Amino acid sequence: MEILNILKDETVFLELDASSRDECLRVMIDGMEKAGFVSDKDAYLATVNEREQKGSTGIGFGVAIPHGKSSGVASAGLAFARLAQPVEWNSLDGNPVQIVFLIGVPEKDAGNEHMKILIALSRKLIHEDFRKKLLMINSSAELYEVLQSL
Repeated sequence: MEILNILKDETVFLELDASSRDECLRVMIDGMEKAGFVSDKDAYLATVNEREQKGSTGIGFGVAIPHGKSSGVASAGLAFARLAQPVEWNSLDGNPVQIVFLIGVPEKDAGNEHMKILIALSRKLIHEDFRKKLLMINSSAELYEVLQSL
């Protein structure tokens, strides 16, 4: 799956002013609904929160990759947020999060589409220079350029 095919301008949030993980997720899910990826925000949010209960999606390095396979997702989608101020996410390394990639995949889709997306992102996010680029972008177009290296 090509990352750029599941990301739209409506799902890119630069300098998102969120005071909590929940607020961040709600804003990002609203964007995914506007972009046509999400058909039932509450169902999708419940799935994402259920996943967070199993273990934090804060992977470390100031990054979180919340995700969910849900009947509330109409088609596979991706949202990106760079937070104005880091927020607590119960990350594996104990540090707050400033970069968030939210992945949504329809429940009916067989296979592991979300895993393919997670793996593609994770391979890049372990590199400090990639994370630094994400912290420096000023537009959706710049984000797309950075992600093309995935």
